[in-house]
Amino acid sequence: MKAVALTVAGSDSGGGAGIQADLKTFAAHGVYGASVLTLVTAQNTRGVAASHALPPELVVAQLQAVLDDFPVAVVKVGALGTAPVVRAVADVLRPTGLPLILDPVMFAKGGAALLDSDAVTALRTELLPLACLVTPNLPEAEALLGLAPGELHGKTGLEALRDRLREALPFPLLLKGGHGAGETVEDELWLPNAAPLVLTAPRRHTRHTHGTGCTLSSAVAANLALGHALPEAVRHAHTYVQAALGHAPGLGSGHGPLEHFPRFVAQEMP
Repeated sequence: MKAVALTVAGSDSGGGAGIQADLKTFAAHGVYGASVLTLVTAQNTRGVAASHALPPELVVAQLQAVLDDFPVAVVKVGALGTAPVVRAVADVLRPTGLPLILDPVMFAKGGAALLDSDAVTALRTELLPLACLVTPNLPEAEALLGLAPGELHGKTGLEALRDRLREALPFPLLLKGGHGAGETVEDELWLPNAAPLVLTAPRRHTRHTHGTGCTLSSAVAANLALGHALPEAVRHAHTYVQAALGHAPGLGSGHGPLEHFPRFVAQEMP
């Protein structure tokens, strides 16, 4: 039977992030993708022009419709928009016991907020304890800890952030390093009772990075659906994102999208 992954996230009309990126990533891995829409955005590579969060009742109806009929193996959760939606999603997923990859999306690439300020607490208390992996970038990690943006600066600040995260969020966590400094990007996977797994890549000086976080978390979910253990799933996802970045199609005049089918593009190249 074909592996099934479910994404619970927002819509990106530009196709580079959110539900659209997740479904393309699932398909690139040979995984069937189902989806639950939480908010609609009007956006392109230059930013978000408007957004509208769906009512929690409609989000719940979508969730129940999918879970009642499909053999979902793993759930990826992205942008949720509001605290009532966060709580509603948690209430439905909690009794299922399904593996949950939580990408705590709070801001679009251009800086627009995709999560209400009062929803951060609900995210931390309701959904984080359900996750088998949480994948924050540095600004999202600061927000989860209640810190002001950029409150912890430099190498010393990053070490302090790591220490506070380990203490406050005792869950499997993949801290993404794309917002850090230096010519090497480090993503760190922290698992209980294990040394951190550090995945490195050269920093790409490109504006075509829209949807990187969505793509990474959905690639982890796809690999879990295929039966890989979490560390192996994260390794495969990291490799996939690097290929997606390397073959970015160069679309748009702002933060352009990745190439979610890099293998096919590479085969077409002379």
